[in-house]
Amino acid sequence: MTGERDSETETIARKAQRMEEARRRRRESAWYGLGMFGLVGWSVAVPIVAGIALGLWIDRRWPGEVSWTLTLLIAGAALGALNAWYWIQREGRDD
Repeated sequence: MTGERDSETETIARKAQRMEEARRRRRESAWYGLGMFGLVGWSVAVPIVAGIALGLWIDRRWPGEVSWTLTLLIAGAALGALNAWYWIQREGRDD
């Protein structure tokens, strides 16, 4: 009985080690880096474009002295930067 448990424990340990090595290799690949670069890029670009679109709509609908397009572009850039920071921190914690 004890011999079987030791064998099962060793098998589980080997599988866990292989899974950890595969995960490490995946993070070191160029495709992973390109994917992360794309994720961060989209997380910045989407809030900026959404802010510009909303700002243009507000400026056309209710013209005034304040440029809502510029204001919401800056707000979108700030939101995008926070979003990118969140994703980078999240990926760093997974290590």
